[in-house]
Amino acid sequence: MTSASGGAEMVDWNLAVATATRLVRPGPEVSRAEAAAVVAELRRHALEAEEHVRAFTGMRSSSLTAATATPVLVVDRPGWVRANVAGFRTVVQPLVEKLQARRTGGAAAGVFGSVGEKATGIEVGALLAFLATKVLGQYETFAPAEPSLEAPDSPAALFDKPRTGPEGPGPGRLLLVAPNIVHVERELDVDPADFRLWVCLHEETHRTQFTAVPWLRDHIQSEVQSFLAETDVDPGALLERLRDAAGALGGGLPRTGGKEGSGSGSGSSNLLEIVQSPAQREILGRLTAVMSLLEGHADVVMDGVGPAVVPTVAEIREKFQQRRDRGANRLDLMLRRLLGMDAKLRQYQDGAVFVRGVVERVGMEGFNRVWTSPNTLPTKDEIHDPAAWVARVAR
Repeated sequence: MTSASGGAEMVDWNLAVATATRLVRPGPEVSRAEAAAVVAELRRHALEAEEHVRAFTGMRSSSLTAATATPVLVVDRPGWVRANVAGFRTVVQPLVEKLQARRTGGAAAGVFGSVGEKATGIEVGALLAFLATKVLGQYETFAPAEPSLEAPDSPAALFDKPRTGPEGPGPGRLLLVAPNIVHVERELDVDPADFRLWVCLHEETHRTQFTAVPWLRDHIQSEVQSFLAETDVDPGALLERLRDAAGALGGGLPRTGGKEGSGSGSGSSNLLEIVQSPAQREILGRLTAVMSLLEGHADVVMDGVGPAVVPTVAEIREKFQQRRDRGANRLDLMLRRLLGMDAKLRQYQDGAVFVRGVVERVGMEGFNRVWTSPNTLPTKDEIHDPAAWVARVAR
């Protein structure tokens, strides 16, 4: 596969989409009428949640309304795959260019590149097929610019169909994965309407964060690009680092239901951590703090708004937290750990503790000073010490 400019890409993205679509498990069984009702309700709840989040947080979009600036797409599992492929292509383009610059000419290099791109496409597709069953909703920070949708397969198509092409960075978009939401609400045996609104409150908080804080997206994108710029594309150096880290992954998995590690030390590494350079670890520390803030803030908002608009919020939170803590089978735990998904769960917990700790000390208005500039974001240490952030920023 080649890009529009004629240069070879690192991943055969078309093959990745085809692989993921073929491998992804089907969603729960629903009739077409039921599916249409779910899609309509999620779209309605997304609009409703926008006002609830703004009222609770005091955050307002700086220019366009959130609905205008960032669309809400209700997708199925293949649609989530297509949307994330588009985002991946946007994010990794600098790394692709770096790899292209190191490639040598000749027929052998061309054959190796073609084989490598297809192999990587299959690997990425398998990864996306696994993740496509886990995500309830997602704010796509690095979504491609519009046009963001392809024409539906038929006039009666239910779900939005994001493009996979590299149109360049856009303003972001909110995805709601309807089959996964229905699957979890059935698994938890909770009120469907309440659960769907509860999920929308969390995801709408992310959309509000990025539309109300205009510098946030550029800041995160800059950190990600810095992380990729530090990537060592020398295969020998990468192999040496993998060998050095092999023992870390041999330390055994945490027991099901047990407390996950902190992300450092033997037995707690994931695939992202073990191939990092020291400079990348420093960048990732800052990104971890930001993501913990964003995820924890969304959790606090969904639970803060919940009692007023979601009658069964206490039951939903209790059952959902039990599901998080319980995890899944051993294979699922292994994949979650290797991919760093256990760190994602810690971000919810650590970030929520930080947000609640700051709000208790200085109120929501004082907490909102966190959105002033990159300098007022919490550090990785401050995420675990709200009083330190209050002393440095809020006072």
